[in-house]
Amino acid sequence: MRFNSLQGIIEICAKEQLTIAELMIREQARESDQPRERIVGQMTDYYGIMKEAVHKGISEDIRSRSGLTGGDAKRVYQYMNAGTSSLDTEACRALAYALSVSEVNASMGRIIATPTAGSCGIIPGVFVSSQERFGWSDEHMVNGLFAAGAIGYVVANSSFVSGAEGGCQAEVGSAIGMAAGALTELRGGTAEQAMHAVGLALKNSLGLICDPVAGLVEIPCIVRNGFGAVTALAAADMALAGVRSAIPSDEVIGVMLQVGLSMPDQYRETAKGGLAQTPTGKKMMKQWLSEEGANPS
Repeated sequence: MRFNSLQGIIEICAKEQLTIAELMIREQARESDQPRERIVGQMTDYYGIMKEAVHKGISEDIRSRSGLTGGDAKRVYQYMNAGTSSLDTEACRALAYALSVSEVNASMGRIIATPTAGSCGIIPGVFVSSQERFGWSDEHMVNGLFAAGAIGYVVANSSFVSGAEGGCQAEVGSAIGMAAGALTELRGGTAEQAMHAVGLALKNSLGLICDPVAGLVEIPCIVRNGFGAVTALAAADMALAGVRSAIPSDEVIGVMLQVGLSMPDQYRETAKGGLAQTPTGKKMMKQWLSEEGANPS
């Protein structure tokens, strides 16, 4: 890639009068030596899978294999339709859709890791709800995925996107930043505004630990995806309103790296700390292991 920082993306886009999406498409075509049509076609297929997962979780009775989670997306969606939500309908829809995709993942369904399976609900939740709200075409949404990919590329190469390496800030946090930046561009924001959205989103996720109960990508991962989708909407709105990240976004990514490296092992996807080691969390783990036929001791 010709860029290795968010500032680099801003500079190239300004110099060459490109959107983030178009920059990423060109760079992928150049690096992979594949025609543009094939690259865009593959991303279009990915977006189709995302939409399938969104609608599966709110229309079917989804339960995870462990039996610990399922059905919350449908509950939130029905609650939204009842008109009693404290959020506006659009934010509540993004929340429900993000939960939906995460529940489909937990039930061994088909999802697209964005950037990981543990954070797979945030971008679909934001994108599909926004598409329905604004009447955007699939082509427009696919461009958004390329923009998100450019942001994720920088985060992954400057810090990390794995909970095992940097805690949940690296998974859910990165996905929130990717969704926020991409949505800013989808709504007509500049590359600079998009990168401010990334910084605003990531700052709100710094220090978030990865503490999955029983080591499963369910509790608290699924609800964090739901909250993450709403945060991404807020970060995009702030950036479009002219709010800037006082700390440059690349520096925020650097802090995420420092925090992740300093995080004790028990808070990095080991299920040895946090919510996983609460009395209820340990009880759930023993119950699940017993049902799986493993030694719960």
